[in-house]
Amino acid sequence: MTSDQLRKALADCKGRRDVHLCFAGVEAAAAHLSINAALLVPDEDDHLVKLTDGRSEYVIDADRVAWVKLSAEHGALTTH
Repeated sequence: MTSDQLRKALADCKGRRDVHLCFAGVEAAAAHLSINAALLVPDEDDHLVKLTDGRSEYVIDADRVAWVKLSAEHGALTTH
């Protein structure tokens, strides 16, 4: 996956979705990263794909991303 493709996939991450990433070529538990209430950091001069949860910033190696799971927006699900 390219950085541009990943950035497009994460474009809806505005602090209201949880993101789970799986990385190819990484062993065991280190292959998975979950970020609650993820916010995509706007493109900066370094052109790195970054997500934040408001406490930490995560730099994502787009070339290693095998798949991405995006939750429904927080509050978008209703129970009847």
